[in-house]
Amino acid sequence: MKTLLLNGSPHPSGDTAALVAHLFSRFPETHRIHQIDAYTAGIAPCCDCRYCWKADGCCIRDPMNGLIDELDSFDNILIASPVYFSTLTPPLLSVASRLQLIYTSRRFRGEKLITRRKKGGVILTGGGEGSLSPAWETARSMLRVMGAKEIFPLVSSHHTDSLPAREDTEALKQAEKLAEFFLD
Repeated sequence: MKTLLLNGSPHPSGDTAALVAHLFSRFPETHRIHQIDAYTAGIAPCCDCRYCWKADGCCIRDPMNGLIDELDSFDNILIASPVYFSTLTPPLLSVASRLQLIYTSRRFRGEKLITRRKKGGVILTGGGEGSLSPAWETARSMLRVMGAKEIFPLVSSHHTDSLPAREDTEALKQAEKLAEFFLD
């Protein structure tokens, strides 16, 4: 079994990482995890050049091309991100914009890049007073484009300014249930 993690956090030891680590601690050692760290992956946003409307692939040459090529090999996709101003982090939104290639390949060229059904999950963390709803909706949209037909309910820790995610017992339980969902 193989899981893709699209990580939108800039903090390798932060709240988002704590919930992801807790989830992955439930996976067997043989489970393969491919992690894309949006802050360091060097993935540029879509520039709407419309190259992909007529040609195979994307005119931007960066790691996103390899990810698109490998996308159909995953069984599960996890999107994990802190929430900034009620949305996913900017580097993760760059990744999201490049998923447009999947849509345009089908819509304009009649090519289906995603053929395998996948399971999807989302982990969101944040403090403050904003809403998780816009980030949750964007993440679910990303998952659907990438072939996730079953999406687990949102796993979140939304009071990290006063309760670190690693101490949020409800969020940790949600992460355990997401692991069960992925492994089932």
